Amino acid sequence: MIAKDLISDITPSVMTSTTGEAALNWMEISRISHLPIVNNGEFLGLISDTDIYDTNTASEPIGNHSLSLLKPFVFEEQHVYEVIRLISDLKLTVVPVLDHDNRYMGVITLPDLVQNFGKLTAVVNPGGIIVLEMNMHDLSMSEISQIVEGNDTKILSMYVSSSNDSTKVQVTLKLNREDTTAVHQTFYRYGYEIVGAYAQHNRYDDMNLDRYEEFLTYLNV
Repeated sequence: MIAKDLISDITPSVMTSTTGEAALNWMEISRISHLPIVNNGEFLGLISDTDIYDTNTASEPIGNHSLSLLKPFVFEEQHVYEVIRLISDLKLTVVPVLDHDNRYMGVITLPDLVQNFGKLTAVVNPGGIIVLEMNMHDLSMSEISQIVEGNDTKILSMYVSSSNDSTKVQVTLKLNREDTTAVHQTFYRYGYEIVGAYAQHNRYDDMNLDRYEEFLTYLNV
């Protein structure tokens, strides 16, 4: 999944001639806190609602004020992970997308990113979830895949998480079967520690919701 595929169809840019009031109105409609300033296809930077409030003159064009604008962006072919990194590092609600001639193409909004992240991690697909814990040096993606596929099961998504103060990692597997008993038993036989196992009982099971909440917290929504 790359940046140009995530561009919002409805979130506008503003110009230096746009008033602060108009920009705030668009932010409220789109449920975001930033908008790109674009003049003649050139991306000038992001303005935030805080920037506008700090001017104390929201009725004036935003170009009338000297603003310290953030200028983060991704190129159209960059991966969604780079978009996530920028949003997390800079506490953004939108990320502008440029083509390779540095022309503005549009923005990726946080709400759209969360929705597409669900597709990327197969959250919306039915199936079971297994969480394994192990030492980093014991991690073998090929062995984990062989165990799962040896039980006539497929991995829909897999990701690894760790904490800075631990040598252990957790591997979260989203599988294409709700009944993962056979996979559990095989992991146990191979000496794996299973710290979580969840079966979907509706469209979004408890584990899926927990992961969405963790993701939103991570992005500081």
